[in-house]
Amino acid sequence: MSASTRPSPAASGERGRRRAARKPLLLNGYLGYITTFVGAGLISGAVVHYPLDPARYGLTGLIAAAVFLFGTLMNEFVLARNRPNAARIAAVVAASLALSFGIGMLSGGLQHFEDFPDRGTWLIPAGLVVSFIAYVLRHDAARWRSIIRLTGAAVAITAAVVFLGLRGLAADLTAESAGGGGHSHGADESADSPAEPAPSTDAATTPGVSGSTTRPGPTPTPSGSTSARPGDSHKH
Repeated sequence: MSASTRPSPAASGERGRRRAARKPLLLNGYLGYITTFVGAGLISGAVVHYPLDPARYGLTGLIAAAVFLFGTLMNEFVLARNRPNAARIAAVVAASLALSFGIGMLSGGLQHFEDFPDRGTWLIPAGLVVSFIAYVLRHDAARWRSIIRLTGAAVAITAAVVFLGLRGLAADLTAESAGGGGHSHGADESADSPAEPAPSTDAATTPGVSGSTTRPGPTPTPSGSTSARPGDSHKH
């Protein structure tokens, strides 16, 4: 190749900048976006509903984790212009997965706290702590010391306060669901309502029981005699 046909350094640099500025395919971006959020949503549902059916929601959690990891790989390595090394890839994947579970614990506990108050009592503060640690390791690993310093202490104190508040609220919800808020409405209604009358029994077969609705007939008199009535002593 002659010198006249070789591309100039300026042209090569311009071509490289155009290639770098080229946007990824729209479909790839959509797949990375939707799988990330669908995976996180499925994880939150699996975490909070796990006690209802461990086999079913355990499998749902594994599938959700796989979907979320697929979205992470799409966003961080397929669509990214600067691809990290293998060590950074492993760290990003692990931190992203932990972040998804932390967010799932937090969002699932909030959405279903009234349905599972005891479980939500520890899911919400634990999700707060896990998501914070995973976020630092995922997005700003160089500041990992902040986890054990002032910022981390503030998050831990907030989680403890949330736990104490939710524990009291869960106790109230449990008492309401068990006994109607501590009020025995059923006993009050039964005490206020009048007792139903006992069914009438035959006085002839049940000795000592009165209240027969039939009146006794006239007492028969011996033949040839008349019953004494008031006024019979008067003669006309």
